[in-house]
Amino acid sequence: MKISSAFSLTRHVGSLRIARSSLIKSAHILERIGLAAVGASCGLYVGATLLRQKGGLFESGWIVLITMLYGALSYYVGIDLSGNVARKPTSSISEEWNGSEPAEIMSAAGTFGAAIAATLSVSILVLDQNLSNGLIGFVAGCWVVGSSLQVAAGTMARNYEAPINEQ
Repeated sequence: MKISSAFSLTRHVGSLRIARSSLIKSAHILERIGLAAVGASCGLYVGATLLRQKGGLFESGWIVLITMLYGALSYYVGIDLSGNVARKPTSSISEEWNGSEPAEIMSAAGTFGAAIAATLSVSILVLDQNLSNGLIGFVAGCWVVGSSLQVAAGTMARNYEAPINEQ
């Protein structure tokens, strides 16, 4: 079977023809839901690490739900910035900022911070370590700052309007 015929099969369901743009939009929605699930699972690990600390600020089970919801929101909004920002061509010669770079940098930094917090949390849980409140605070700080940067970056990118004259 040729590759082109395989692709044409994905656009035909029985006698119905599915528009390519609808297929791409559906795939993008599935991708965003998948990113939210990854963010929620990272939040689960961070929340479980915080919950494990006895005598601390995070003794309520609600911390797990809160970190999961915030993780889902931050990964949904902050990763895979909108198409207008991502597709906007930038000149490698020009040293000018076009307005989208801060959002891209914030998204990258936020993803890094949240991923570090999730990785540390998983290692703390898997190795069953008891750590000082300072290190647990560091993990929580990385999570909050990283997730917040992702939300801010996604919000900035979606509100950014490219100038009409630029192509």
